Amino acid sequence: MHFKLIIVLIEDDKTNTVVEAARAAGATGATVINQARGEGIQKSKTFFGLNLEIQRDAVLLLVEEHMSRMILESIARVGEFDDKPGTGIAFQLDVEDAVGISHQIRELTSVVEEEL
Repeated sequence: MHFKLIIVLIEDDKTNTVVEAARAAGATGATVINQARGEGIQKSKTFFGLNLEIQRDAVLLLVEEHMSRMILESIARVGEFDDKPGTGIAFQLDVEDAVGISHQIRELTSVVEEEL
C-alpha cells in the first residue's frame, strides 16, 4: 500500500470544515498545526507596524494514494480555494515509507480493494 501526504494551509476558521470533508472523503486522521503564517502574492497589511494577518493552520493528512485525489478535491471545494483568492492551498507529496500506520492499513485494505 502506498501513501500520499496532503498538506493543507488554511484559514483557522475553516480548519474543522476541511478536516471533516477529508474524513468524509476517506481520510483516516489528521494532524493540525496551529498558528502557521504565510504570505501570498499580496504582501501582508500592517497597522502601525503590527501585521494584520488572518490566522492560519497547517493540516497534515497521510492518505492512501488511490483516495488522495478525491480527498484533495473535497478539501479544495469546502475550503473555497478556487473561488476566493488567499483562502488557502493544498498539495500532495509522495511518501516513500511510513511506520506506525499498520492499523490504518488494516482499515483501508478493504476500501481500496473495492475501488480497484
